[in-house]
Amino acid sequence: MKTKDKVKYWLKKDESLKDDDERLCANIWAMEIQELKYEYKDFLELYSRKQLTFAPSIKRARAKLQEENPQYRGTTYNKRQGKLQNEWRNSLGYPDKN
Repeated sequence: MKTKDKVKYWLKKDESLKDDDERLCANIWAMEIQELKYEYKDFLELYSRKQLTFAPSIKRARAKLQEENPQYRGTTYNKRQGKLQNEWRNSLGYPDKN
């Protein structure tokens, strides 16, 4: 299963993960460890051997899904987008959008 599909699965399954990359990663890794028939104590070994999806890949997939699909956005997405976009607009000399 591709990283984007794993992220989509967990964002649908648990709404609170939309605003929590650490818990999102933990859920994906737990699923992968179980699929590989390992114990959780083997996490560091699996991660170091690149058998688990890297956290930055999960974060990028989540960000892309949220950008393209509003149903995957959490409450902090809209706050973050509004603030950053307004700062960017102001730096270009335009007024706030809101």
